[in-house]
Amino acid sequence: MFGKVTVKSLDGVDETPPFGLVSHQVLEICKRKANEIGVDHGYQFVLVADTMIEDPDDFNSSLGKAHDEFEATSMLLRLSGRRHRVWSATGVQVAGDWTFFIESAIVKFKELNSDDIELLIKSKSWVGKAGSYDLAGLAQKYVELIDGDELTVLGFAPSALRLIGLE
Repeated sequence: MFGKVTVKSLDGVDETPPFGLVSHQVLEICKRKANEIGVDHGYQFVLVADTMIEDPDDFNSSLGKAHDEFEATSMLLRLSGRRHRVWSATGVQVAGDWTFFIESAIVKFKELNSDDIELLIKSKSWVGKAGSYDLAGLAQKYVELIDGDELTVLGFAPSALRLIGLE
């Protein structure tokens, strides 16, 4: 349908959140990724995306990607038994022009016990995941989507995917 598809990691992009609401933070990091791509890449369209978890206690703080097991455990404990908002921003470049989309969803974690947390940490499913969990992975049995689209929690603004016919 789309011809050649290439997936690349943008490891050099600064993902340090700027100040402001988490919705602003995730959009700005998505724009940083878009700037890294440029326009002379030879593809029909390009997608960039970023996802952040809003701290359930502070709407201006985000839970990004844990750097180690201790930080991942701390995030899971913070989310245990609680609702939180997940923000995903997606940029779509068509014919050299970027359009950005941002959406959120509400997720609730069940109350995690020490065995649950140990299993999630040992599985390494938290590595590279905002909030230290992956809805498509092992964490799916511990979370419930309360409001919004599952694609948002998985890392894409659904409206962006609809624009290019991928949803």
